[in-house]
Amino acid sequence: MTAERERAKEPEDLARLWVERANEADAEGMAALYEPDAIMAFPIGREHVGRDAIQKAFEGMLANFSYFPMEESLPTLRLGDLALTSSVPQDNSRGRYQVARRQPDGTWLRVLHSSGYFGEPT
Repeated sequence: MTAERERAKEPEDLARLWVERANEADAEGMAALYEPDAIMAFPIGREHVGRDAIQKAFEGMLANFSYFPMEESLPTLRLGDLALTSSVPQDNSRGRYQVARRQPDGTWLRVLHSSGYFGEPT
């Protein structure tokens, strides 16, 4: 049974929750921050469609990386129930950008996510 996890009350909460879960090696919890049909590009040029595929990508990432720092967030852009969040990468990658959508219960989930490589850029 899946444990009850904190939900994002604001789009900015998603980055903190992602880092906390990544540092706990919780791929399922990381994927739970995404809508069921979300799309993630990681590494750049490779798409993972749907929460299950995103979880598998995170499982692979967690097999190779064990620490994820909290990165400086850039200002969030909002338009109704959509928000664009981004951060300044600490790993020399090409950047991270996420589109989040407000859910019917008022919480937020990611729907689109583009992320550069962790480690050396390509």
